[in-house]
Amino acid sequence: MKGFARRITSIQEYYFSAKLREVNQLIKEGKPIINLGIGSPDLTPADSVIAALKSTTEQSQAHGYQSYQGIPELRTSMAHYYEQAFGVSLSPFQEILPLIGSKEGIMHISLAFLNPGDEVLIPNPGYPTYRSVTELLDCQAISYKLLDSGEPDWRHLEFIDLSKVKIMWVNYPHMPTGHRGSREIMEKLIRFAEKNQILLVNDNPYSHILNPQPISILSVSGAKEVALELNSLSKTFNIPGWRVGMLCGKAEWIEAVLKVKSNMDSGMFLGIQKGAIAALNLPKSWYEELNRLYENRRKLVWQLADNLGLSYHKEQSGLFIWCKLPEGQSADELVDHLLYDKSIFVTPGKIFGSEGEQHVRISLCMPEFKILEAIKRIKPNKS
Repeated sequence: MKGFARRITSIQEYYFSAKLREVNQLIKEGKPIINLGIGSPDLTPADSVIAALKSTTEQSQAHGYQSYQGIPELRTSMAHYYEQAFGVSLSPFQEILPLIGSKEGIMHISLAFLNPGDEVLIPNPGYPTYRSVTELLDCQAISYKLLDSGEPDWRHLEFIDLSKVKIMWVNYPHMPTGHRGSREIMEKLIRFAEKNQILLVNDNPYSHILNPQPISILSVSGAKEVALELNSLSKTFNIPGWRVGMLCGKAEWIEAVLKVKSNMDSGMFLGIQKGAIAALNLPKSWYEELNRLYENRRKLVWQLADNLGLSYHKEQSGLFIWCKLPEGQSADELVDHLLYDKSIFVTPGKIFGSEGEQHVRISLCMPEFKILEAIKRIKPNKS
């Protein structure tokens, strides 16, 4: 055996893949772990979504290979969803590509557009997969900072040589900070991409979670000429394990990504597609009830953060609260103290980039009684 590929020397196993093994081992040892680290919705899908999945499994043709592009009804439902949610008109057969989760889309897009040696702009802090995929493809990841407003640090970008930059990853609402983004920020991003001939990719899985004004970058004038958008059903419809996402944008670019995807996987199980269709057609009341639940949990997590002496902004969106530690305190020490002494798991901010130092991320994906138990465990003793 002549050794591993050089590309795996530049990356590590995904943080949660490794850390959750440790957390699960602690649970096996009898530790009453409360997992506030990962953003996997604990809530169930709508009844109609589960019913669509179940009924499809009884059909004989459901268990064969499916279209690489998804069934027409799924793409039509995705187009309808974009029209209703964001006011964006998309051709279901040319401008939408269903994905087995949007995470695979990050790899497929990168494979379709990048050559070894190309450069990619990645938010700091930001989703770690942007960097790991870039480095797996022998490309260079270039970090850009975010301002307190949530927009890129434009002055910093002015001093970067952008001649080799092919892709810029953006993510609004942003994970992990919860910045919601705005039409104004997206307009600036589109002008920046136009000026520098960069493909802009907005990763938009949190658009409906605690976000009063959902927005798609494709709703902004000129976006289709410079931007693609990833979206996911995982968070909004409580089906992360189903792995359903979508890529939206210009037909020519969707076709290029399909060339990659069709050589790497087959279509998703028909029952999952039928369930996704039911989810995409849920009424507005679904989102309202979902957000009421998360609002109640968020208030409790704020209380948890207060007890830990952490600071945060209350206008964050998404499934997490991004918290800053006081000066002089170590996030690593806090994470270890909570895990090993209090049996509470939260995520250290450093895994999202250097700008995440001095931060932790706390998930809302736990029932209220579990968050209350976490509060009880760290509540200061009163003498």
